[in-house]
Amino acid sequence: MTVLEIRKYGDPILRERARTVTVFDEKLARLAADMMATMEAANGVGLAGNQVGVLERVFVADMAGFELSGKKIAVVNPEIVFRSPEESVEEEGCLSIPGVYAEVRRPKKIRLAGQNLKGEKMELEAEDMAARVFCHETDHLNGVLFIDHLTALERDLLKGKLAEMRRKAAAL
Repeated sequence: MTVLEIRKYGDPILRERARTVTVFDEKLARLAADMMATMEAANGVGLAGNQVGVLERVFVADMAGFELSGKKIAVVNPEIVFRSPEESVEEEGCLSIPGVYAEVRRPKKIRLAGQNLKGEKMELEAEDMAARVFCHETDHLNGVLFIDHLTALERDLLKGKLAEMRRKAAAL
């Protein structure tokens, strides 16, 4: 397995919508394995395709310590098909926006439909932290970052850090 480069805030690929996966082969399985190795090396709990420069609708997550404890999963073509009206506000961070944390409102429970690495349909029900991770990673695949869920005032408080990250990304 290869540890891939994680794209950082300011990289335009993070704002692009990933393409639907139609081919379920060894290349996809290798991508998922490399993404899992990358996520683990960065001490993350989730990682989406565009975070490693691949515009394919796939994410990986490690639910160790959460309600889906011990489950390392890859979800292909994820779609949130149910969001509970009950919400929770918790602090989030992102491997693509290191050092930035903010409280984000997310549904307390969700149902996620998608496919596994063989192309078989799957549906997962998740709540609390697992629901938050699945929403966060699915957002990535739609070109949405967790900071997009903040109020204008909250984003203003992060403006300096975000501008610095954009400058660094532009210099690469």
